[in-house]
Amino acid sequence: MSKSIVATPGPHIARRMERVSSFLAMDVLSAAAAKERRGDSVIHMEVGQPSAPAPRAVREAVKAALDLGRIGYTEALGIAPLRERIARHYRETYGVSIAPERVVVTTGSSAGFVLAFLSLFDAGQRVAITAPGYPAYRNILEALDIEPATIPLAKADGWIMTADAIEKAHAEKPLHGILAMSPANPSGTMIGRAALAALGETCRRLGLWFVSDEIYHGLTYGEPASTALTSDDDAVVINSFSKYYCMTGWRIGWIVVPERLVRPIERLAQNLYISPPYLSQVAALAAFDAVDEREAIKAGYARNRALLLEELPRIGITDMHPVDGAFYIYADVARYTNDSIAFCKRMLEETGIAATPGLDFDPIEGAHYLRLSFAGSENDCRETVQRLKGWLK
Repeated sequence: MSKSIVATPGPHIARRMERVSSFLAMDVLSAAAAKERRGDSVIHMEVGQPSAPAPRAVREAVKAALDLGRIGYTEALGIAPLRERIARHYRETYGVSIAPERVVVTTGSSAGFVLAFLSLFDAGQRVAITAPGYPAYRNILEALDIEPATIPLAKADGWIMTADAIEKAHAEKPLHGILAMSPANPSGTMIGRAALAALGETCRRLGLWFVSDEIYHGLTYGEPASTALTSDDDAVVINSFSKYYCMTGWRIGWIVVPERLVRPIERLAQNLYISPPYLSQVAALAAFDAVDEREAIKAGYARNRALLLEELPRIGITDMHPVDGAFYIYADVARYTNDSIAFCKRMLEETGIAATPGLDFDPIEGAHYLRLSFAGSENDCRETVQRLKGWLK
């Protein structure tokens, strides 16, 4: 006689996973894709992804590498020609001299954050981030048992992280580092050169690590962005080929770190992913030479930005953070909703416009904000305005 099998609960999932939220922009993308599979029209304004393909020079370089046949591992820190080219980029673009040995090539900026956080902070330490801010910061820190210390941004400060805010937060409860982003996601708002230098000086004086997210550099519509390395050689700078270089799916980025961090980060990279993808590194090296194509794509973003900044106020969306760079508009829609998730869901269902709820970026004030990406076509931006015009009441 056979015994009945009684189901028992399996092993517990790590408790830290209860603190890791979903990335709402990707959830919206999934819902939009499902709507498209049903045959409905969708305008994608939800994800920060260039609609243009990688530059032609990038694609040709990769084809040539494929023809050679062997695609293998590289050094964990990346191939030497790419690290040298990135160092040259800092000299040419910012007038900053850094040794190629301080450049770490990563599998996208996402891996860069993991490497940086693991090498800079112990479990339980506190890192200042902003609200609104990129949600993956908070979630990666939580996954690593590092405490995100949220600093709300204020209109009076120009919607940027300030040295005074860091001083105050550190006095209330000690910090171990800060993470600033310029141009910012979700807003595109930039930290000016003087304010960036003040952040660096404050971190040095208080003994904090300064992590600067610069992945939207190159995408500015007035003053060029400043790198934290201009005023703070000890800053940890993270960048990516995803945005300005139109290479999101290639998953390739870089970090510039102080010399004493190179070997610890190399050990982490060796064990976490062995090396960045060889083909993506070949592609990244070629991307630096595609200046004309990159600038033409950026000019398209500038036209989209101008269109939306002119037309959105005419249909009732008037309160936005400064759109200095990147390709986002972060708008206050309090006159329409205090539940941005429900609002964006209804917008997608009723208009076919996919937008990201502000709660993705700010767990409190984000309930009455949304983010629109203008990285798509001019026609998409015009159609978005037309659809919203008849829908907003």
